[in-house]
Amino acid sequence: MGSIWSQTCSIGRRPPLRGHLKTQAAVVGAGMAGVLTAYALQQAGLSVVVLEAGRIAGGQTQNTTAKITSQHGLIYSRLIQSFGEETARWYAKANQDAVRAYQDLIDVQGISCDWEERCAYLYGPDVTVLQEEAEAARRLGLPASFTREVSIPIPHDGAVCFEGQAQFHPLKFLKVLADQLTIYEQSRVLTAEGDLLTTELGSVQAEHIVFACHFPFVNFPGMYFARMHQERSYVLALQGAPPVDGMFLGVGRDTFSLRTYGELLLLGGGGHRTGENTEGGQYDLLRRKAREWFPQSQETAHWSAQDCMPPDHVPYIGPYSSGHPGWYVATGFQKWGMTSSMAAATLLCDMIQGRDNPYAGLFSPSRLDPAALPGILTEGGQAVKSMVKRFFQIPAEAAKDIPAGHGGIVFLNGKKAGVYRDESGALHPVDIRCPHLGCQLEWDLGLSLPRLPVRLPGPAHLRARTDRPGLQSPDRPAVFTAISRAVSIMIDLVRKGLSLRFTNQAAALVCGSSADVRPMSLLFTAWGQRRAPSSPAAAGEEGALVRLV
Repeated sequence: MGSIWSQTCSIGRRPPLRGHLKTQAAVVGAGMAGVLTAYALQQAGLSVVVLEAGRIAGGQTQNTTAKITSQHGLIYSRLIQSFGEETARWYAKANQDAVRAYQDLIDVQGISCDWEERCAYLYGPDVTVLQEEAEAARRLGLPASFTREVSIPIPHDGAVCFEGQAQFHPLKFLKVLADQLTIYEQSRVLTAEGDLLTTELGSVQAEHIVFACHFPFVNFPGMYFARMHQERSYVLALQGAPPVDGMFLGVGRDTFSLRTYGELLLLGGGGHRTGENTEGGQYDLLRRKAREWFPQSQETAHWSAQDCMPPDHVPYIGPYSSGHPGWYVATGFQKWGMTSSMAAATLLCDMIQGRDNPYAGLFSPSRLDPAALPGILTEGGQAVKSMVKRFFQIPAEAAKDIPAGHGGIVFLNGKKAGVYRDESGALHPVDIRCPHLGCQLEWDLGLSLPRLPVRLPGPAHLRARTDRPGLQSPDRPAVFTAISRAVSIMIDLVRKGLSLRFTNQAAALVCGSSADVRPMSLLFTAWGQRRAPSSPAAAGEEGALVRLV
């Protein structure tokens, strides 16, 4: 079942790219980040082309809860502790400015997108933690305060309140901007080499290329697959539930999100790391909570979203890698894609035009985080486990045991394969190999699976378990190298001991495709030699977030 956004707004179809064309800027991805970036560049006078693998706003954007807020969970106390108050203040300013930039753009364009100003609340049982977060946010210049009075039926002892935040209909907003852009749908980028993007039916040559496709698909350089993991969360749209006055997010595990849209209440939650929901039941969890808190309500829609999570909780926005001048990336938005998309659009527009921007250092993809070092071994072990699992774990299911509308991993013609049974009973084989590293995919039973035509390779909801945390700081070369070598040894042992033959290019590069293994430590050391980005304040106030109007 689609989101209420896709059910209540139709965006006209665009033809696929055919033939070759040249342009100043090409944007890969027609979601919120891609469209806002393309619009900003076009407003700046550049010729822009957008390439979309599926439909405009057909991915994460249509599955968002569409909260436009600088309230990003318990982040500001953590940012102050990890990076210092100055850096945390720039993060706060970038996102609060983004809220205002949306309002300005909507006013100038006259966009009817159900914009509503709302307070954003962060609620929970730990008053001390909430008070500390409110104080941290207020110290950074945000409109935050602590309150004990929150009008929701979910148990809590207090909340952090951010005033002057907003909610809207993301597709109604995006449609107006997309209508002003050159966008090609069904134009998946197959290769990216230098200034050339190649699709199945055509190609684009561009001076500047922006990868705004949620998860960057070019593995090397960049290694974004190793610097983020993905998390999935779920939403119910409820009819007949009493409205809530604001936007709400719980603190901690097993927490829930609330906002209204018209007469509907959106209840979100059940989040987990992608690939770690083999037992399913996340929608059922939300339905039980809906019956408990809103017994008179009825479900009208349900959907899920998948977010890219960087280890230091700050998005990657800026140059894709030092070896590819002219390439840019916007990813790792966590669960805050609305404000992050606006910040990305303005920052990338400045960079492409050669203008300074004070947020460049803050969001730099080349930043290296010493705090994430301990996680490399854990994540490396998880990668090895996934590789081993693909080849040696015998599936418990048999194809005959898979019910309609579900899938699993089975033996098919003597080999392991993903299998999906549609509502008519027909079986559809699915490749279980991750395109990033060749790890085994896992079936997520918490999703609502669509009925698929026979010729499709499988449901779009089969997701990869290729998660790794971020690359680390050059300030600790000895520790850095030691840990990266440990990861290399683990993978090398698996490769040698099990005599695995990797056909995936990325896996071959990481693990070594011959007897002469290329250790991961060499890859990490190369990053360790890069100079850490300068403070975002170095650019000064003059480069503050540029409005798109």
